[in-house]
Amino acid sequence: MNKTLLATLCLLCGPAAFADAVDDVRCREIAFSLSAEEQDIAAFASFIDPDARFVSNSVLHGPDEVAAAWQVFFEADGPSIAWRPQIVEVLEDGTLALSRGPYKVVSANVDGDVVESWGTYNSIWRLDADGNWHIIFDAGSPAAAPPDEATQALLEADDDC
Repeated sequence: MNKTLLATLCLLCGPAAFADAVDDVRCREIAFSLSAEEQDIAAFASFIDPDARFVSNSVLHGPDEVAAAWQVFFEADGPSIAWRPQIVEVLEDGTLALSRGPYKVVSANVDGDVVESWGTYNSIWRLDADGNWHIIFDAGSPAAAPPDEATQALLEADDDC
């Protein structure tokens, strides 16, 4: 479905269409995380727009650079990462969305002890001409302390995607 048609449908259908768009983005974000959790780098890269920018200590451009930088999460004995959306907002025209929530990285320190690191991610999604959501901007920041139990529980909650 093209963007113009989807935006028109969103305007005509009102809140139900926006609820569907919010749910679509939420499920795409969860599927994006699952691709990393299941160490499927091809699936992971497929969520990233060709013009995407992932911002951390440097800026990564496009799926190839992002996948290369994230390769450590796809190695058998590397750290694991998981995240879930806590907030999803879609613009009224139905073509851009924000997803924000907690992430957790589990790794081993030099002594082999398991270490959990928490943070918050922000992803901006764009609806493409084929009606698929892809990430165009992504950034995260580490948390000063682990989040509360309710926020941590998001990573273990069942989803209906």
